[in-house]
Amino acid sequence: MKRQRQAKKNCSEKSTEVLENHQHCSSKEGKGKRLWKKVKYQLVEYHSLPTYLRDNEYILSHYRSEWPIKQVLLSIFSIHNETLNVWTHLIGFFIFLSLTIYTAMKVPNVVDIHSLHLPDVLRMADLHKVQAELMTCLPALPHMPDLYKLRESSKDLLPSVSSWHVMDLLYNCLPERLSHNHTNACVLSAMKEDMVNMISPLITAPITRWPFFAFMGGAMFCLLASSTCHLLSCHSKRMSYIMLRLDYAGIAALISTSFYPPVYYSFMCEPFFCNLYMGFITILGILTVLFSLMPVFQNPEFRTIRASLFFGMGVSGVAPILHKLFLFWHHPEAIHTTGYELLMGMFYGIGALVYATRIPERWSPGKFDIAGHSHQLFHILVVAGAYTHYRAGLVYLKWRDMKGC
Repeated sequence: MKRQRQAKKNCSEKSTEVLENHQHCSSKEGKGKRLWKKVKYQLVEYHSLPTYLRDNEYILSHYRSEWPIKQVLLSIFSIHNETLNVWTHLIGFFIFLSLTIYTAMKVPNVVDIHSLHLPDVLRMADLHKVQAELMTCLPALPHMPDLYKLRESSKDLLPSVSSWHVMDLLYNCLPERLSHNHTNACVLSAMKEDMVNMISPLITAPITRWPFFAFMGGAMFCLLASSTCHLLSCHSKRMSYIMLRLDYAGIAALISTSFYPPVYYSFMCEPFFCNLYMGFITILGILTVLFSLMPVFQNPEFRTIRASLFFGMGVSGVAPILHKLFLFWHHPEAIHTTGYELLMGMFYGIGALVYATRIPERWSPGKFDIAGHSHQLFHILVVAGAYTHYRAGLVYLKWRDMKGC
């Protein structure tokens, strides 16, 4: 019995020892896995990167390399050398999304006819329709010589007649209740109100907005594609390939759609030139996207060629701008929009130059790994250029809404 009890005791002790050893091994293994995960998702230096992630040899550290998709997505909230690349264009995307919503809601209503002066109301109106309306009441004029004089100048009735003459004409056309028992101010106010009511249906509807919103869509697509590319490219070689293609397509889309508002609104009354310029830049954008799909296009040695290709797309916009200035040099809106376009070109040009030359990190490798390197500056300049073009687009809309062709 003693031997049996001793054997059971020894067996129990061995089982306990085995269990403790197993638990110890499990604990050690768990700690090892946690430590491996911690080490595995640490940021690495440039020389530790796989070939497909090596793009800028002047940024030496803080790289993510082949992380699982969950960790990649969560890294948007951590610090690494792509953090500001992601956020500069992600914030830009939300800025343009807000501007698009605001423009869609407010811009069609910015012209309030009741707040305009009489000459502005007349300029907004379709003058031939206003002429037809006024001629129906011309017999009410007390002085027939004025009637014949106005009929003879009927081709350009309103432009050739002074504001006061038009006021006298309208005064005679208004209901008789406005001719008596009113002060001059009340009479003029009532006259303006009747004038507005008469002309409001004759004012041309706002021009089409699709070229403007095509540009806004291109800008948002470019910014979101760029932000997504910088966030996800470190996951794998295949993901990097897909994201870079998306990024290049976004850049081509932004440049192409940037042409639409100036070309369409400048040449909306010249269909041949409008279709010529818009067709050219659209085809050029498609060819650029197709060329960017070639695997060799993403190699670091092609950085300058990439920048030059997109820069060339932008420079091709000089022709329609010069053509616009030739046709509308006497319109202040043409000069105003050209100023915005020159500023936009300056932002894009400096951005492309910084991107291609890798300034300032080439001057001090390693010092701009987290903040201040060329790609971040390029992103900021792209957002600034796109916003400048948005401001030019508003001028185009107001110009064509007010004056048509």
